[in-house]
Amino acid sequence: MDLKLKRHPLSPLLAPVPGHIWEDKFVFNCAVVYDGELFHLLYRAQGQDMVSRIGYAVSTDGVHFNRLEKPVFSPACQDELYGVEDPRITKLGDKYYMLYTAYSPKGPRVAMASTKNFITWERYGIVIKDEIDNKDAALFPEKINGKYIMIHRFPPDIWFAYSDDLINWGNYVKVAGPREGYWDNLKVGAGAPPIKTPYGWLLLYHGVEDAPRPIYRLGFMLLDLNDPTKVLKRSEKPILEPEEDWEIFGGVPNVVFSDAMVEYNGQYYVYYGAADNYIALATISVDEVFEWCKS
Repeated sequence: MDLKLKRHPLSPLLAPVPGHIWEDKFVFNCAVVYDGELFHLLYRAQGQDMVSRIGYAVSTDGVHFNRLEKPVFSPACQDELYGVEDPRITKLGDKYYMLYTAYSPKGPRVAMASTKNFITWERYGIVIKDEIDNKDAALFPEKINGKYIMIHRFPPDIWFAYSDDLINWGNYVKVAGPREGYWDNLKVGAGAPPIKTPYGWLLLYHGVEDAPRPIYRLGFMLLDLNDPTKVLKRSEKPILEPEEDWEIFGGVPNVVFSDAMVEYNGQYYVYYGAADNYIALATISVDEVFEWCKS
C-alpha cells in the first residue's frame, strides 16, 4: 500500500514579501502547532542579506495565515552568524520547545529555545555540542522510558540523543540511513516531530536521491512505541515529491522539505518548503495512514 499526500488547492500558502527586506527572497521550511484554536506557524525566511531569520504567522483554519511584519527570532550570537534555520516545535508541559539549526563558520549545529507566546524566547544555545555538521532536529512529545528523546542527523543518517533535563544530551544511537536503490539513497533526515498513534510513532522524514541534481522527497517511518529505535515500517515510495513548477524551480530546485505535520479534523496537515521559495500544504486522511500502519 503506497500513500500519497494531496496538495491543497490554495498552495503555495506563503510567498516572499516585497518590501520586507528580511523575507523578500525566500520563505520556506516551517514549524506548525495547533493549540485547539489557532495554528501557530514559525517559518524560515531570507532577504537581502541572505541571513535566515524566523517569522511568525497565525491561522484559524490552517490555510489562511496572517503574519507579522518583523521576525520573532533572529541570530543573536556568533554560533548563529549565518542564520537560524528550519525550526521544529514540540509542546512539553506549558512551553513550546523549538529546535533549530544555528549556522555559522563552524557549520550547522543543533540549538534550542522555548516560548509560551511565540514572541518572547528563552535561548539554551547549542545542545548537541559535537563539532560536526548536524541539523534536522526534533523532539518527541513525551518522555519514553524516563528519557527525553531528540531526533537529529549525523550525515547521512537519522540518530537519536537522550536527556534527563532537555539541556544535556548524549547516548547517540543511529536509527535509520539511506537505502541503496531507493528514492532516499543519498541521505535522510527527520521532518516533523513524531506523532503517537496506536500502531507506533509516526515519523515524517525527508530522503534525498543521488541524482545529477539531488531530489528531496518525503516519506513515513513507523517506530516502535516503547523502543523507537526499532523501525517497524518505512515508505517504499515517496508520499510527496517535486512535481509542480514551484517545487521544481527555485532557490534550491527539486525540493519538498517538511518540518511540520499537524492532526486536524481527521487529516494530517503537512506543511512544506517548496524549492526554498514558498510554503505549501498537503494533506492525507488519518484513516488512510492507519491502514498503511496496519497493512
